[in-house]
Amino acid sequence: MPPNLTGYYRFVSQENMDNYLRALDINVVLRKLVCLLKPDKEIIHTGDHMVIRTITSLRDYVMDFDLGVQFEEDLG
Repeated sequence: MPPNLTGYYRFVSQENMDNYLRALDINVVLRKLVCLLKPDKEIIHTGDHMVIRTITSLRDYVMDFDLGVQFEEDLG
């Protein structure tokens, strides 16, 4: 069984993110937006089930899945 990762994780810092995104050929507008966001993560880990919630000032995003089971991520 994997270690329990339940908790609230606060964003602390990012260094060289703009250069990293530039190397990935991300356009300048999206790069600037990503560099402004400070996402926090809330993880609820119960047995083999995980819920990972990404929290930003623009939008919250939730991934709900079972470990070891393939799933499709809905980025819409």
